[in-house]
Formats: sequence, C-alpha cells, structure tokens
Amino acid sequence: MTFVELKKIIPRYKKFILTTHVNPDADAIGSELAFYYLLTELDKNVKIINHNDTPYNLKFLDHNSVIEKYDPKIHDSIIEEADIFIVLDLSSPNRIVSMEKALLNFKKIKICIDHHENPDPFFTHVVGNTSYSATGEIIYDFIIKSEIVKLNHKIAYQLYAAIMTDTGSFRFDKTTSKLHRIIADLLSHNVSPTEIYDKIYDQSNFAKIKLLGEALTTLKLTKSKKIAYMTISNESLKRLGAVEDDVDGFVNYCLSIQGVEIGILFFELKDGFKMSIRSKGTIPINKLANEFEGGGHRNAAGSRLFNVKMKNYIKPVLERAEFYLNQ
Repeated sequence: MTFVELKKIIPRYKKFILTTHVNPDADAIGSELAFYYLLTELDKNVKIINHNDTPYNLKFLDHNSVIEKYDPKIHDSIIEEADIFIVLDLSSPNRIVSMEKALLNFKKIKICIDHHENPDPFFTHVVGNTSYSATGEIIYDFIIKSEIVKLNHKIAYQLYAAIMTDTGSFRFDKTTSKLHRIIADLLSHNVSPTEIYDKIYDQSNFAKIKLLGEALTTLKLTKSKKIAYMTISNESLKRLGAVEDDVDGFVNYCLSIQGVEIGILFFELKDGFKMSIRSKGTIPINKLANEFEGGGHRNAAGSRLFNVKMKNYIKPVLERAEFYLNQ
C-alpha cells in the first residue's frame, strides 16, 4: 500500500484501533503514539489497546495515559465497532497474543505498518518494508510525503524515541545519511535527545541492574569463540523482583566481546522461554530464529516458545547458530 493510498483511506473513516506487539519496545510505543496524535489531529476517534502494560521506562512517552491494556470484556465490543484496525511494528497477528482472536475476527480494514520481513497476507494492506530502520521512520516518511498533517513536537518526540532505539542509538547498518536528516528535522521540533536517552536507558530500577549482574556471571563462549550466550532463570527474576522487560538489551553484552559474531540470551519464563539473538555483518540470525518459531531482522531477531524447557533448547540452538556462522 502506498502513502497516497493510505492518505485516501484515512479521511473516509472515523473509528480507529491501534496496537503493537507483545513486550513493546520504544519503536512500538513511539509509533503507536505518533500515529495516535496524527489521527487525533484529523479529529478521529482513536484507541490504543495493547496486550501488555507499557514498560516502566517507556511510560514517560505516554504521559497522557492514552494506552489501554486489553480486557476482552471491555474492548472486544469497541474493536468490533471500529472501522480500521492498525497494527504497528509487527508482521504477524500472533505477535499481539491475547488480542489475536479479536484481530482475526475483525471483518473490516486491517492495516499493518511495519519494517519486518514477510508480513502476513492476512492484512488488508501493508505499509512499509525492510528498507526502513524503524516503524517510526515509516510514519515520518508518510507524514512528510503525504502532508496529511504537519509535523509537530508531540509527534516528533515519539518518532525520535522510536528511531533512536531501533537503530541502536544510530549505530546499526540502516543509519544512513537520509536517516540523520530525518533526525535533524525531528530535533528542530524542540526534541531533546539527552532527555529521551536518559529516560529510556539511564533510569533503570535496582532489580534490573542486579539481574544484569547475575546474567553476566552465566556468560559463556562456544568452542569457536565466535558465539557468546547467557542465561537468565525465572527464579532469578522472581527473587530479585525484576520484570520481563528488564532484560531488554542484555543480549548486547554478548556481542560486545572481541571476536564474537553472534550473541544469544536465553531467558526462562514460567510458561517456556524466549531468546534474543544478535549478529554482526551478514549473518542472518532471523533465519535461526525462524527455526524456533521466531523471526526478526538479519542482525536482530528473537523467539518465544511456550510450554517447553529452556535447558532442552540451548544445545540445538547453539548448534544451528554455528551453522549460520559458517555459511
């Protein structure tokens, strides 16, 4: 779907639902809120409904508390009455977990705005592609190229947070000269990079830092010394009073070791486990994630498996990681 087509559709309808993936990051939350403000500028009736609560370090983005946590008793009828259901920063309906049934049952227009690979054909329309660094960048391009609304401080603030985080603070491959020009434009709308970075990355709770300390003690290298991995138990999480969102970014410590090309975090949950996987260069760890019911980008991917034991998967995952390392 082109930006021109999206611009034509929006004015025709009044009621919009926005959502994003489980365990939302700043690209997810920032993109939702930026699109929310875009639609409210056009006098639309908009609700953001997510499977998860917003992570504590991202609550500052939603300072007006417009994001609601999904409750089927409250929200199913609201979703059913909406005209358009928009999902942001995900490519498959199962990534919204408890809301998946409501989306699958939705009979009207379903729009996916995303930069991941292989969007599900279930959606009526898909906006964006893998050339974008973040979903926030797609929304910026849509606003500028379509001129549907004027870029303002509220929208620019959200888009800066979205793009900054999904580019690894502008160090990943898709940090182009074009992207820096976008950032310059966002900053010209009175956006403070120091403030946003501090609130997202430098305001961790005590439990998160303690959990990181324990996670680092589990750090290991495979025989090739090109794959580093760490494990976190559900027992550690409960004992320290940490939450699932606290592990965000831990996997990057694996990749910071000299000579390491693939980093993996195995994180045990009460109903299974999840993996965060990162790589350098052209190693396609999204293909590795796909083998274990996950997905993502070439250099940043993940997977979540339910009702299985993490310990049974560590060896086979590492073996397959070695395979992709040597391709």
